[in-house]
Amino acid sequence: MNVTGIHHVAFTENGTEVTGALQRLFGLNVAHTEPAEGFTERMLPAGPCYLQALQPTGDGVVQRSVQRRGTGLHHIALQVDDVAAALTELAAKGAQLVDPVPRPGGMGTLIGFVHPRSVGGVLIELVQP
Repeated sequence: MNVTGIHHVAFTENGTEVTGALQRLFGLNVAHTEPAEGFTERMLPAGPCYLQALQPTGDGVVQRSVQRRGTGLHHIALQVDDVAAALTELAAKGAQLVDPVPRPGGMGTLIGFVHPRSVGGVLIELVQP
């Protein structure tokens, strides 16, 4: 597996408070907004990676996360050359996967998630541009 960097760090927000704070405090601007099933994602470039704000718009994983834990850090996304190969390698090493095969992600990417139980309680997303 070839990890080439951090793709993004994701936060949940109840409205747009995280997006607003990132804009107001750090001068970051939303470069991409995309609706997904049950949430809207906003990508704010921060150097060579992004900060991602996830706003629930209906039932789904983002809304459940906000209800259980409130707003804040949701996951860290690592960029890889080949998500399918990375998921296969991680499964062979005993990692518990949320996604055993890649699925479409935002901005035309392929993604797969590694369960937090495998990585010290942190949800890890693998992203292939």
